Amino acid sequence: MSRKLRPGWRRRLLTYVLLTPLCLAWIYPFVWMISASLKPDSRVFSGLGLIPTKIFWENYAIAWTESRIGQYFLNSALVTVGGVIIVVLTTSTMGYILGRHRFPGKRILIGVLAALAILPHGYTIIPVFDLITKLNLTGSLFGIILAESGHAHIIQLLLYAGYFRQLPDALEEAAKLDGAGFFRIFGTIYLPLAKPVTATVIILQFIASWNDFLLPLVVTMSQPDLRTLAVGVYSFQGENLTSYAQMSAASTISLVPVIVIFLILQRYFVEGIAGAVRQ
Repeated sequence: MSRKLRPGWRRRLLTYVLLTPLCLAWIYPFVWMISASLKPDSRVFSGLGLIPTKIFWENYAIAWTESRIGQYFLNSALVTVGGVIIVVLTTSTMGYILGRHRFPGKRILIGVLAALAILPHGYTIIPVFDLITKLNLTGSLFGIILAESGHAHIIQLLLYAGYFRQLPDALEEAAKLDGAGFFRIFGTIYLPLAKPVTATVIILQFIASWNDFLLPLVVTMSQPDLRTLAVGVYSFQGENLTSYAQMSAASTISLVPVIVIFLILQRYFVEGIAGAVRQ
C-alpha cells in the first residue's frame, strides 16, 4: 500500500522549486570567493569553475602575516567586542526606561526615535569623528570603540523597549516590596529575562562593527596600525596591481566570525525579534 502524502505537499514542493535557485544564486558569490582564495592570482578569472585544480593555501598565510591581516583581525575583535558590550549596556538601560516607566512626552520620544531610524549611517560620521578628535582619542583603539558604539542604535533600543514592555508588572512590584532598587531590579530580574533580545542586539552590533568600513577608515587614516579588518582588506587593492586571491583569502577570514556568532545565537535571534514585536 502506497504511503499517503502529507497535506500541503504541493505547496512545499512549489516553495522548494522557487527558493532553491534563489538560494544557489545567493550563496554563489561566497562559494566563488572561497574558491578564488585557493587559486593563484593568474587563475582567479581564468574560468567559471569553482573547484581549483591545485589548492594554494599560501594565500591565507601571506594574507595573515605579510599583509598584516592577523593584526587587523585582532583590532577588529577588540573593537567589536568593546562596542558590543557598550551598546548592550546602554541600549538595554534606555530600553528598560522606555518600556517600563511612564514620563511626559514618552510617545513623542518613541516616535522621534522611530523616525530617526531611517537616517543614513554616514550622516553621523562627521560629528562622531569631531567628538573623538576633541577627546584626543583618534590614535587609540578605545577611540574607535567609542566611535562604533557612539551612534544612536535606535533599532536595538526599540527592541529592548518592546520586549520589556510586555513583561508582567508583578515582577517589578514584588522586587520593590523586597526593597530592591532600580539597578538591582533591572540587572538581576529584567535584563536576564531579555536574553533573546540581548542575543539579537549582539548579532546586530557584531555584524555592524565587524563589517563597518567608512568610520574606521576615517578614524585610522593616519594610523595604519589601528586598521580594522574591513579597512585592511581594502588595502589589497593597489594603484597598479591587485592581489585578488589574497583579497579573497582575507575576505574569507573576515567572514568566519560572523557566521560562527550567528550560528551560535540564531535561535535567540528569532525569539528576540518575535518577543519585541509582540503586543
